[in-house]
Amino acid sequence: MKTSDFDYQLSPELIAQTPLEHRDQSRLMVLHRSDTSIEHRRFRDILEYVNNGDLMVFNNSRVIPARIIGQKQSGQTRVEILLLRRQEDNIWEALVRPARKLTTGVQIRIADLPHDSDEGINAEVIGQQDGGIRTIRFSDDDLLEKYGRIPLPPYIHTPLENSERYQTIYAEAKGSAAAPTAGLHFTSRLFDDLHKKGVKTAFVTLHIGLDTFQPVRVDDPCRHPIHKEYGQLNPDVANLVNRTREQGKRVIAVGTSTVRLLEAAAQTGKVQPFAGWVNLFILPGYHFRVTDALITNFHLPKSTLLMLVSAFADKDYILQAYEQAKDLNYRFYSFGDAMLIL
Repeated sequence: MKTSDFDYQLSPELIAQTPLEHRDQSRLMVLHRSDTSIEHRRFRDILEYVNNGDLMVFNNSRVIPARIIGQKQSGQTRVEILLLRRQEDNIWEALVRPARKLTTGVQIRIADLPHDSDEGINAEVIGQQDGGIRTIRFSDDDLLEKYGRIPLPPYIHTPLENSERYQTIYAEAKGSAAAPTAGLHFTSRLFDDLHKKGVKTAFVTLHIGLDTFQPVRVDDPCRHPIHKEYGQLNPDVANLVNRTREQGKRVIAVGTSTVRLLEAAAQTGKVQPFAGWVNLFILPGYHFRVTDALITNFHLPKSTLLMLVSAFADKDYILQAYEQAKDLNYRFYSFGDAMLIL
C-alpha cells in the first residue's frame, strides 16, 4: 500500500467555495457496498435509506475563532496565531508566523489597539516544536473568541458572509479549528423527519484540528504520524450504541471524525465511555467494530480521511465513485456534496 494509491486529480472549479443556500439540497451519492452500485440523489433523500431503530451519531464540536492576529510586545512585528488544541486552561498549542521570530519567552499582545492597556490579551511563548508549532500561555483564553476569526480551509478563497454556515446546526462543544463537514447538510426539519421515522440520534465530541487537511507526505502511509484530536463520548451514548447493535440495528456515523471516535472507544469490542486524545489511524485492512454506515463529504487526495473512507469501502470502488462524481460535476470538499456509504 502506497500513499500514491489514494491520489486523484481534481479541477479547481469543482471545489465548492460557498455553501448552498439550503443545507439539505446538496447532492448525495449513495454507495451500496453489497453490490458496488451507485445512486445519485439529493441529501434530503437520505430518509429513504434509514430505518426505524437505526442510530445516527453526530459530532457536536463547534469551530472556534482560531485565527488570531497580534503583535510582538518588543517591536512592531505582526504575529499570526492559529490555535490547534487546548492543553489546559489558558495554554494552547498553536501554529505561528513568523515562526523564526517567535521563540520561547517572546511576549505577544492581542488587542483591537496594540497599546490598549484596558482590554486585550497578553500571551507568552512557553515552548516550541518543529514546523512553526508553539506552546502559548494566554492571560485569559476566554477572550480569544472576541479577537479571533473562523479559519476556513486553505482551498476556500471566497470570504464567508455568515460564519454560522461553517457550523453544524447542532454545534455546541467549542474546540475545533475545522468543521465536521458531513453534518453541514442537516436541517432542523430533517432531524424532525428522522425522529418521526424512528431513527435515534446521539452526539459525541471530537475537536478537529487543521491537520485534517494535510496530505500524507511519506510514501508508506503507515509511517505517517496521525494527528491527535481530543474526544469525549459519554456513558449514555456508549450504552445506546451497544444496545442498537445488540438489537440488530445500524449505527450510522455522520462524518469521519465520528467514525474515529466511535472506533477508538470500541477497541475492546463494545463501545466504552471515552475522554481523551484520539490517535487512531484507519487504513484499508482495518476491522470496523461499530460503524455500519457512513455519511461523509468528498475528501482531498492523499489525505488520511480518504484513506479512512477507502478502508470502509473498497479503495478502487471509492476512487471509481470519485471519478463519477467529477464527471457529473459534484461539488467537492467542505462546502461540497455528500456521500452515503451503506
